[in-house]
Amino acid sequence: MKGPQLLEEHVGRLATRMGAFFPGERAVFRGHDLHASLKDLDWLELYLFGITGRRFTPQQMKVLHAVCNFTSYPDTRIWNNRVAALAGTARSTGSLGIAAALAVSEAQIYGWGVTLRAIEFLTRARAHVDAGEDLAELVRAELKRQRGIAGYGRPITSADERIAPMMALVREIGLDGGPHLRLAFEVERILLAGRWRLHMNYAALSAALCADFGMSPREYYFSSLPSFLSGMPPCYLDAVEKPAGLLFPLPCRVMLYEGVTRRQWQR
Repeated sequence: MKGPQLLEEHVGRLATRMGAFFPGERAVFRGHDLHASLKDLDWLELYLFGITGRRFTPQQMKVLHAVCNFTSYPDTRIWNNRVAALAGTARSTGSLGIAAALAVSEAQIYGWGVTLRAIEFLTRARAHVDAGEDLAELVRAELKRQRGIAGYGRPITSADERIAPMMALVREIGLDGGPHLRLAFEVERILLAGRWRLHMNYAALSAALCADFGMSPREYYFSSLPSFLSGMPPCYLDAVEKPAGLLFPLPCRVMLYEGVTRRQWQR
C-alpha cells in the first residue's frame, strides 16, 4: 500500500510503538509505565532505552556514562562550546545557545559525522573479516577510497587523552575483549606499521565499544548526542556572567582588508 491509500489509513490516527501520554492517568514509554516500571532508571539509561528498546548491564552502563563524561570539556575554544558561549555573550537564551551548540556538533571532520562513519567502518570491516577477507587489504581499500579512516588520526596531536582512562575502565570491568574493540586496535596496528602512522582516536574507541554492546550505527549516532553536552552550559554561563560582547572580541586592526580605503560619507 502506498500513495493516497496509505495516507488515508493514517488520517486522524497515530500508529506508534514508542509510547503515549494519557492525561491524568499515566505515561507509556516503549510499552512500560514511565512512572512505575521505569522509575528507577537514571537519565542515560532511559535515554538509551528510548533509542534501542533494550536494557544494558550495569557494567555496560558504566562504560556508556564514561563515553559521555570523558569528552565533555568546558573549554570555550572548542568549536561547539564556542557557539554556546557566543549565545551567552550575545544575551540569547540558554536553550537556544545549547541547541545551536548541539547542532554544530554534527561536524563531519571532528564531530558526530566522524563517529557515525567510524562505527559504519568497524561493523562493515568485521563482517568482511568474519567472511574471510584480509583486514589489511580492507584498510588499504578504505584509505584509497576515503583518503582516511574515520576514528584514526587527530589534528594538533596524535595522542588522545581519553583512550587510556577508558581502556583502564573497560579492563577493570572485563569488557575489553569485544570483537569490534579488538578489530579497532588491529586497524591501528596496521596503520602504525604502514606509512600512514595514524593512531586510533576516541571516535573509533567509543564506536567499537558501542558496537560490541549491540548498537547499530543509527542507535550509536543517537546515543552519542549527549557526549559533548555537559561541557556546554559552563561555557554559556561563563560568557553570560561577563559584560556582553566580551567573548573573543576582534579589533579592526587585526582584520585583513583590501577594499576601498577610508572615505567620508556624503549626507
